[in-house]
Amino acid sequence: MGEQRRVQSPLDPVVDAQSRVLILGTMPSPLSRERGYHYANPQNRFWRILAALWDEDLPADVPARRDFCARHRIALDDVLASCTIVGASDASIRDPEPMDLRSRVLDVAPIARVFCTGATSHRLYGRLHEQRLGMPATRLPSPSPANAAWSLERLVEAYQVVREAAEDRLTES
Repeated sequence: MGEQRRVQSPLDPVVDAQSRVLILGTMPSPLSRERGYHYANPQNRFWRILAALWDEDLPADVPARRDFCARHRIALDDVLASCTIVGASDASIRDPEPMDLRSRVLDVAPIARVFCTGATSHRLYGRLHEQRLGMPATRLPSPSPANAAWSLERLVEAYQVVREAAEDRLTES
């Protein structure tokens, strides 16, 4: 299964002042940490899901992915700043330290909805962030290749709530 290691996320959030939706993973995979970008493992279906939601071509590189997120008002970050983990196995996480989502994302953008990609990110968000931030999160199925029970088509359908939330026009009260 691999060696348990203490890891820290080296990734900056993807966010700008127009972001309305925050999508949170648990902790970047070893490949994402190595490549310096969210959902960098080509086997992970995250970017294929988002491209399908808007019927667009798959954003192939980091600048295209940043542009995609900006155009669709999506912010990306992770629930954890550091943890002890074996490889990319969320089930092996121990000693989780929360990411400072307030300063990294919520102070930058008017986030209206928070989504977590998978059960572990959702559980840890609930435990480490929800009360302090005052924002509940919606659990989405994991786009990880380990979640083989979910076809790409089913994932796209489940992620429709992301597109709906990103396209909502916020009204000033």
